[in-house]
Amino acid sequence: MIKYFEVQGFKSFSKKISIDFSDVGDYQFNQKQCIKENMLNKIIVYGKNAVGKSNLGLAIFDITAHLVDKNIGKDLYDYYLNADSYTEYATFRYNFIFDNDELEYVYRKDNVDNLLFEKVSINGDLLFSYDFSNMQGDFTEISKQFPSLNFEFNRADISILRYIVNNSIIHKDHILKRTVDFVSNMLWVRSLDQLRFVGHKTSAKDYRTFIFEDNNLEEFKKLLTVAGINENIIIRTDPTGELGLYFEKNELLPFFKVASNGTKALYSIFYWLKTSRDISFFCIDEFDAYYHFELSETLVRLLEREYSFQMILTTHNTNLLSNSIMRPDCYFILTPTSLTPFFKATNRELKEGHNLEKLYMSGEFGG
Repeated sequence: MIKYFEVQGFKSFSKKISIDFSDVGDYQFNQKQCIKENMLNKIIVYGKNAVGKSNLGLAIFDITAHLVDKNIGKDLYDYYLNADSYTEYATFRYNFIFDNDELEYVYRKDNVDNLLFEKVSINGDLLFSYDFSNMQGDFTEISKQFPSLNFEFNRADISILRYIVNNSIIHKDHILKRTVDFVSNMLWVRSLDQLRFVGHKTSAKDYRTFIFEDNNLEEFKKLLTVAGINENIIIRTDPTGELGLYFEKNELLPFFKVASNGTKALYSIFYWLKTSRDISFFCIDEFDAYYHFELSETLVRLLEREYSFQMILTTHNTNLLSNSIMRPDCYFILTPTSLTPFFKATNRELKEGHNLEKLYMSGEFGG
């Protein structure tokens, strides 16, 4: 799991922005839904327009660009560095924890493809550090553990951590392997445009065809019923012999041409959950932009109940601000200079009976 993340100098973040998943409040409610292994497991982020909610997700998923071979959507990482930063690079820090071991991973980049510095420590002890600019580093410890590897590096597009894992006989439970496997299964999606994603997959070519497999259509129709969408959707062969998805009317209507934005957004979420079952960390940007507030709540409860992955949702939907859904340590407010859990954004002692939405609307949590 990710225990801690911070970034500085990336896109809208001139100042350091951090999130501590181990900062769990003393709340006894919604423990099972929101907390896993004493870590925040389900989080919702609020913030005004243009404060960087989308950039927060992209920052967390920057790690996938150089550690694994998965989709990155490089145009999402245009204008990589913060325009007001005094440094010519962005700095990222991740702390991963698995059982009793903790790995700290720090790196710097000046664009999505170009590493300038990389450092890994395990349980507080340096494993290696390397400055790609002057091609100097400390490989004392890593050379002891992996003596057969050659640590003569002169390319800034090759991560040393990735090189070690991909070129060593390493046990699947080793924290280096577990970290890279976790990163390989991270997934960021943007619900506003159906096929924008980072991580987990190399492509989404099956986006329109997966629905024809197994019992997927019937499951999707059940989800639509829960959403209050009472339309009969069927599979038919078009004049070219290809299978297609249609609304059953007096005249068949092609699903992807006439479905509402909300219905297509539901299809998109259903696709990711059905075809990416081993997700480790799921981030959905503006996840409910097209949803009625009741459907948003239904989906959050479904994600809490049915899926164990770590999750961040960004939204403007204040109806979700309820202690019956989450807790004050799982709701965050993002400003241009900070990312703060609700229970630390106020001097008020927040209790289960408090109306978080009312407090938020009144400005109790700043931002």
